[in-house]
Amino acid sequence: MAPSLLIFFLLLLASSGCDAFYLPGSYMHTYSQNEPIIAKVNSLTSIETELPFSYYSLPYCKPPGGIKKSAENLGELLMGDQIDNSPYRFRMNVNESLFLCITTPLNDHEVKLLKQRTRDLYQVNMILDNLPVMRFANQNGLNIQWTGFPVGYTSPQTNEDYIINHLKFKVLVHEYEGSGVQIIGSTGEEGLSVVISEADKGKASGYEIVGFEVIPCSVKRDPAAMSDLKMYDKADPVANCPPVQPEKSQVIREQERVSFTYEVQFVKSDIRWPSRWDAYLKMEGARVHWFSILNSLMVIFFLAGIVFVIFLRTVRRDLTRYEELDKEAQAQMNEELSGWKLVVGDVFREPNFPKLLCVMLGDGVQIAGMAIVTIVFATLGFMSPASRGMLLTGMIILYLFLGIIAGYVGVRAWRTIKGTSQGWRSLSWSVACFFPGIVFIILTLLNFMLWSSRSTGAIPISLYFLLLSLWFCISVPLTLLGGFLGTRAEAIQYPVRTNQIPREIPARKYPSWLLVLGAGTLPFGTLFIELFFILSSIWLGRFYYVFGFLLVVLLLLVIVCAEVSVVLTYMHLCVEDWQWWWKAFFASGSVALYVFLYSINYLVFDLQSLSGLVSAMLYLGYSLIMAVAILLSTGTIGFLTSFYFVHYLFSSVKID
Repeated sequence: MAPSLLIFFLLLLASSGCDAFYLPGSYMHTYSQNEPIIAKVNSLTSIETELPFSYYSLPYCKPPGGIKKSAENLGELLMGDQIDNSPYRFRMNVNESLFLCITTPLNDHEVKLLKQRTRDLYQVNMILDNLPVMRFANQNGLNIQWTGFPVGYTSPQTNEDYIINHLKFKVLVHEYEGSGVQIIGSTGEEGLSVVISEADKGKASGYEIVGFEVIPCSVKRDPAAMSDLKMYDKADPVANCPPVQPEKSQVIREQERVSFTYEVQFVKSDIRWPSRWDAYLKMEGARVHWFSILNSLMVIFFLAGIVFVIFLRTVRRDLTRYEELDKEAQAQMNEELSGWKLVVGDVFREPNFPKLLCVMLGDGVQIAGMAIVTIVFATLGFMSPASRGMLLTGMIILYLFLGIIAGYVGVRAWRTIKGTSQGWRSLSWSVACFFPGIVFIILTLLNFMLWSSRSTGAIPISLYFLLLSLWFCISVPLTLLGGFLGTRAEAIQYPVRTNQIPREIPARKYPSWLLVLGAGTLPFGTLFIELFFILSSIWLGRFYYVFGFLLVVLLLLVIVCAEVSVVLTYMHLCVEDWQWWWKAFFASGSVALYVFLYSINYLVFDLQSLSGLVSAMLYLGYSLIMAVAILLSTGTIGFLTSFYFVHYLFSSVKID
C-alpha cells in the first residue's frame, strides 16, 4: 500500500503544478465574427430551499420560436436540472444593448410567486458555450464569486421587493489564431466600424469563449415607451448599476409592467480555452485539505503501531511458545492460558443473521468499488463539471455493472459460513435488492414531497421506469451471474474445527457495543474535514473539483477502517468473546453514524438559511442514503480485513 500511496501523492503534487489541461468530455468550439451563440437557462435554484424550479415558471420573456428543452443525461435529470433555450441573443464580437419584452400587468399570482422566489434567494442559472454565468459580489470587504444571479432584491429600507430586469453581460473571448479583429458596435462607449479584407477574414476566423460574467440590475423603465419596441430592438444601456434605489428600480407589485433588457460586451482575454474553468474550480483552502491528510496519516501511523505490536510482539510470541510445546504440555497450557487461544473451537461458529451479513457484504463491495473507480476517473478529469450530470451518471452505470462482484462476494461468503451453496439464488436476489430498495423507498417518499411542491427536482414517472428497467435488466442479472460464479468458486476452508457446544462468553463490566461505537470516531477523524467541502458543494451550490485530495483521503479511510476493525477484533478475542463477526463489521461501519450526526450538525449550524419542512426532509433523506452507503462500504472493508486476520491467526495454531 505504501508505494501506491506515494505514487498518488506524487500525482497530486504534479497536478497542483499544472495551470490547465483539456478536460475529457468537453470540446472546443471556435466562433467566427458575428456568428450567433446559443444561450440557455437552467433551473432556478436556492440554498434556502434546495427545491429547483423551472426558469419559465416565472413571467420571463420566452424565445421567439417557443420553449425547447435541451437533451439531458441521467445525472442531470436526477439532480433536477431543466435546461431550456432562452430569448437572449449573442453574436460573436458584437456589443449591443437590446430590448427583450414587456410583460402584461402582473397579476396577484405572479406577484406572490416573484416575491416568494426573491425572499427565498433564488438564483437564475444561465449557460453560454457550456459555461455557467458568473457574478462577483462584495461582502464585508471580500470579493465573492457566485454562479448565477438573483431573481430579485429586497430593500432593507422599504422592505419592498425589486425584480432583476436588466443584465449587463461580459463575454471574455480569446482569439484562436491570426491577427486581431476590432470589436463592432457600442454599449455606450465609442464603437468601431472596421472593413475586413477576405485575406484577413481567413486569418481571424477563430474565437473561443473563455469567460461569462454578468452584473444584474433592477431598472424602472417607462412602460409606454417600451411597448412600442419589438424584441431585439436597441435599448438604452445602463451606465452604472448601483445598489437598489427605490425610485430607480423596478418594484414587484400588482399591475406593474416589467420591461426586460440586456446588454452584451465582448472583451478580449489572454485566458486560453483549456484554462477557462479555472475561475470556477479555484481550490480554496488547499492548506485545510493538506491538514486533513496529515491528520489522517497520524491516525494511521498510531493504529499501524498497535497492529504491529499485536502481530510481531503478542501474536508471534504466543504462537512461538505454543508451537514449541509437546501435546501434553499444550493441553496443560490450554488450561492455564486465557485470551484468544481459548476460543479456538468457537471463533468460526456461524454468526447471528448470516444471510443479512452476506447481503450487506455484497452490497458493501459494490458501493466501495463504485466510489473508488468514480473518484479515480474524476481525478483523471473524465467527469468534469463541464459535463453536467456526468459524475452521477457514471456512478449509476458503475454501480449497475459492479453487481457481478456483489453477487460473487455475497454467495462466496454464504458458502464459507454455511458450507453449502443451497439458497444462493435467494441470496443473490437479496443482494440485488437490499441497498437499491432502501434508496428507492427514500427517494419515493421525497419525490411525493417534491411533486407536491411542483419542483423540477421531482423525478418524472418516465425516469422512474427507466431506473427500474436499468435495475432489473442490468444489475439483477449481473448479480445473479456473480452469485452463480460464487457457487463455482472454492469455499474458504476454516483452519480449525468448531466445537458442538458453544463456549460461554465471560461477563464484562461494560457492554461491547460501546467499544464498537467508539471505534467509529477514528475513521470519522480522517473524513470529517473533506466531508465539510463535499456537503458545501452539494447544498451550497459550489463546484467540488479537488478529487485528487478526495482520492488520497479515501485511500487513507480504507486503511484506517481495516486497522480499526483488526484491533477491535483482536481485543474481543482476547476477552474470550468469539462473536466477532458483526462487531468487526460495525467497528469500521459505525463511522456512518458519525457522518449522519455531522450532517445534522451541518444542517443546524451551516445551513441555517435552509427553510421549510420539505427542504429539511430532503436534506435528511439524502444524508440518510449517504450514511447507509458509508455503513455498508466501510463495514465491508473492516469485516473482510478482520476475517483474513482471524483466519491467518488461527491457521498458525496446531490443534488435533
